[in-house]
Amino acid sequence: MKKLFILSFFVCLLFGSDTQKIEESYFKSYDYEKMGRYEEAIKVLIPIYKKYPKGYTLNLRLGWLFYLDKKYNDAIKYYKKASILNTYALDPRIGLIRIHLDRYDYEKAEHISYEVMKIDYYNFYANLYAIKALILQKKYDIALKITRKMLALYPTNISYLEQLAIIYKQTNSKYLKQLYDDILTLDPNNVLVRSELK
Repeated sequence: MKKLFILSFFVCLLFGSDTQKIEESYFKSYDYEKMGRYEEAIKVLIPIYKKYPKGYTLNLRLGWLFYLDKKYNDAIKYYKKASILNTYALDPRIGLIRIHLDRYDYEKAEHISYEVMKIDYYNFYANLYAIKALILQKKYDIALKITRKMLALYPTNISYLEQLAIIYKQTNSKYLKQLYDDILTLDPNNVLVRSELK
């Protein structure tokens, strides 16, 4: 126990100032992100990245910030590196799905969603993004199956109910009006339904 305490004491002495700098950089990055100043949020992290290029969290954070800044090639680079650094992590893969949806590469988004679902069958975001990718490819039958699977677990989740509404609208379902009413009961100001009912 004493050896462990001494070891942790020396680690703190060696990396203490770095830890404080890293925290300050992250906090500044979060502040810039809140203001929508993604380039500045990235800039404050680059010196840390140069020193610790194999940091999983740092690569994930940079992937997210480049995604927000719509610099998708850079975002892909950092998300892929994060995936290599932590092969079990799902967050970088979810980030990649978002990028492919934004780039209108729906097949790729669908494919990565399925990869995530092989690891975590009920992953909230992988299933949601798979449904979106399928709807955009007009694969309504498959999208409906996944939507029903997830609504069995999250019967009042607005995100999934909205996807169901989109599927129902595209397939002229007789249940669409009732679904709109159900969504408005849960979320009276729902933008999707309100825009459809105008």
